Amino acid sequence: MLHALEETLDKIQVPRQLGKKPLPTAADLGCSCGQNTLVIADLCGTCRDSTDRDDTVITVDPEFCFYFSDLPSNDFNTLFHLLPDNDDSSGVGGGRSYFAAAVPGSFHGRLFPERSINLFTSTFSLHWLSQVPEEVADKQSVAYNKGKVFVHDASVAMGETYRRRFQSDIARFLRCRATELKHGGVVFLICLGRPSSYDSTKTKALLYGAMFEESWRDLIKEGMVDGKKMDSFNVPVYAATIEEFRDIIDVDGSFRINRLELVMGSPPVVNNPKDRHAIGLTVAKYLRSLLGPLVVAHVGRALADELFIRVQRHAEARAEALVGEMRFPHIVCSLSLA
Repeated sequence: MLHALEETLDKIQVPRQLGKKPLPTAADLGCSCGQNTLVIADLCGTCRDSTDRDDTVITVDPEFCFYFSDLPSNDFNTLFHLLPDNDDSSGVGGGRSYFAAAVPGSFHGRLFPERSINLFTSTFSLHWLSQVPEEVADKQSVAYNKGKVFVHDASVAMGETYRRRFQSDIARFLRCRATELKHGGVVFLICLGRPSSYDSTKTKALLYGAMFEESWRDLIKEGMVDGKKMDSFNVPVYAATIEEFRDIIDVDGSFRINRLELVMGSPPVVNNPKDRHAIGLTVAKYLRSLLGPLVVAHVGRALADELFIRVQRHAEARAEALVGEMRFPHIVCSLSLA
């Protein structure tokens, strides 16, 4: 999907200020702490400012500031240890082409001063809701999610509850970014999506969700965890359709859409697609990277270890089906101020 980000970067306008060097700024919202984050930052760091003077196009290499933003619990220390050194003034290069800073906080609220950022990116994060809707944990509610942890394959009432929370969260996200974005700036977003033909409780992640829930039930059957622990655990993730996403943008009115499409993501890398153990281990690690912190916070590390051991077993048993299921649709969106 990097080509879509490259096209978005081409739309950035960095106006000159009375002969001063421009200072482009970018922020990655929900940056996490791995190597993928640096791929995004490095690509953004290639942004260049071209200015016409006497019919001559002058390309300027501006100093560039990149803000890594995530919740305060994010491991920023690990992320910054991965950063290469800055390019030195000798022109030899070989390092990063930007200055880095951390901005802890939730992207569901304000993070930056007004009109301070040229580019916002958020990749594989916006499908996370700000919180689990209260109705989902209310035993008296029709949206109560007893015996399940996902919205996938849940009741219609629960799907609607998640959809309303997603709408509210994205609307708030857009309002904040509209205030913080500089004129001429752009927003680039990638999040989990679903085809328009799927209702709010159906996604390509059904097999993953069923397998994860079965692993919870294994712990219950073995007497390792109380059933109430599973009932009170819900994953706050919602996969929207293109139409749902567009409606939120249109209602907000702050942005015009440059690009909005559903793209099939790449599968996790498995060295040997015919090796059941390798597939099971890859799937278990993949799900743990996504859900591990939530599970540990809910039941502790020891039980979390047991849960993902069972996830691996279920994945090994369904290896052939999983190979075809390990690609998920994602919404790719590029926005500019209206």
